[in-house]
Amino acid sequence: MSKETIIALHADHQGRWKNREEIAEHMIALIGQLYREKNIVVSVYGRSLINRSVIQILKSHRRTRVVDVELSVVNTFPILEALAKVDNIGSAEVDIGKLAVEYKQHGGDIDAFVAQAVESIKGNACSEEPKDVVLYGFGRIGRILARLIISQSGMGRGLGLKAIVVRKSSDGDLAKRASLLRRDSIHGSFDGTISIDEENEAIIANGNFIKVIYASSPSEVDYTAYGIDNALLIDNTGKWRDLDGLSQHLKCPGVARVVLTAPGKGDMKNVVFGVNQADILDEDKIISAASCTTNAITGVLKVIDDKYKILNGHVETVHSFTNDQNLIDNYHKADRRGRAATLNMVITETGAAKAVAKALPALKGKLTGNSVRVPTPNVSLAILNLTLEKEVDRDEVNEYIRQISINSNLQGQIGYTNSTEVVSSDFIGSRTAGVYDAQATIASGTHLTAYVWYDNEVGYSCQVLRIAEKMCGVSYPKVPTQMTA
Repeated sequence: MSKETIIALHADHQGRWKNREEIAEHMIALIGQLYREKNIVVSVYGRSLINRSVIQILKSHRRTRVVDVELSVVNTFPILEALAKVDNIGSAEVDIGKLAVEYKQHGGDIDAFVAQAVESIKGNACSEEPKDVVLYGFGRIGRILARLIISQSGMGRGLGLKAIVVRKSSDGDLAKRASLLRRDSIHGSFDGTISIDEENEAIIANGNFIKVIYASSPSEVDYTAYGIDNALLIDNTGKWRDLDGLSQHLKCPGVARVVLTAPGKGDMKNVVFGVNQADILDEDKIISAASCTTNAITGVLKVIDDKYKILNGHVETVHSFTNDQNLIDNYHKADRRGRAATLNMVITETGAAKAVAKALPALKGKLTGNSVRVPTPNVSLAILNLTLEKEVDRDEVNEYIRQISINSNLQGQIGYTNSTEVVSSDFIGSRTAGVYDAQATIASGTHLTAYVWYDNEVGYSCQVLRIAEKMCGVSYPKVPTQMTA
């Protein structure tokens, strides 16, 4: 290769990059306008572009390689411009990546194409006030849920975080709570601004006034005294896991429904969004969002069972340590968990295999499970060892899962990676319930071993949030529509 050719390639690549940066800058304004004025969430193959930087927008397009398309802002910007011209639409998720691919195939007048694509959501504008949400507990899941809800508050509808309930620990408690929301050792800094109102005991995050209520038990709180009414309360303390215990919240003025961020006991409905959210009825007042592991594996197990029929299997989870374990050896009521979490692999039980059957009854009694806690702070791995009714081909099952992850209604639950280089930290911040690792798949006759990565904090919290929206009647139609998995 000549020196002149190398110089020309430098100039060509740099020129194209600058051009795409400029296009992405223009896109940010349109994306924000559609979000604030028409309640349109713009995405690229399921990845939201709301409040994203130029580089983040370009990276979101680059990730579409998994769907075998080379997509750039050059393709999606005209779709976005055409979308901004359409009147009388709103309250929807519009995937400009998928629309751009469709338009490549069909061609024609782009304004007419986009207008036709969004015809079904015309007149869908919504002026409802946000539904009140209370977080009971403000630990790992509570703070991530707070970040997620706040990040979506720009719509002026959907869910509105009105309060958190915690026990007051010491002087300076409010500042410490705000600091933990602002800074996170795993997930980084809060995307926005946070301040505290000492006089009114509140945290102000991106313009959201969040009342901090200090209480030792549910019975101490009258939420209506804080202007909170008909609220959904998300209990992420894990202190109560049955209907009787969680019913305490319903006795509090201002609380209408409760979501538990742990597997529910007894007759409580355990819901994995994407699989059995239709089980949530208007009369249901208390719902469990199951566990992070159950959410990560149930969608994958469902689609495998749909196509190949699972006869039996074993689920082994390699799980990051949690706050329930000890940092150094000390007494713990559970077996082995008293040993230092940062120094040991710890075998412990998991109820995920049995919990799957609550969301997917077809697998009742067919799965066993165990867990090994490992010295990493976040991101876990589920290994599904399955015996199927018919023989399975590795490439066939990988392609099947890939298509499900791209084009089905389980797009938000099943992610997909085909890289030979990914490790656990690469999945920090992943918003799908689980990510199927195609390169790790093993198939032999009727036996299949599948590997599913999951951010056991963010991925799970996104699932909880989807259940919360369902319980509050918050619904965003998707364009283009997705096939049923």
